[in-house]
Amino acid sequence: MPPTNNHINYIEFKATNLEATKSFYSNAFGWKFTDYGDSYVAFETSGLDGGFTITDQPITNGALVVLYHNNLEEIKEKLIQLGATISVDVFSFPGGKRFQFLDPSGNELAIWSE
Repeated sequence: MPPTNNHINYIEFKATNLEATKSFYSNAFGWKFTDYGDSYVAFETSGLDGGFTITDQPITNGALVVLYHNNLEEIKEKLIQLGATISVDVFSFPGGKRFQFLDPSGNELAIWSE
């Protein structure tokens, strides 16, 4: 099924050790993983696809909810008009582009597109 605008499409967590994280979730729940370099690993077979990104910072808000939208510039401008702050500007990754924003309460989310 193709992604739908404004629906939660992916969830991303922070991790301090990707190998230990993969081992834990693989053994605990049977999740399957795909490595994307040394700092990112995607997971599937969890009910909702997602990934883990490496960090050396203390993890205080470990999940990044990722939404889909087919027009990044349009939704980015709308969010800014509504009071969001862009925390990570648009960047490319294997499979698409995305950006991250803070809502008015400080929650960080991301939006991606092909």
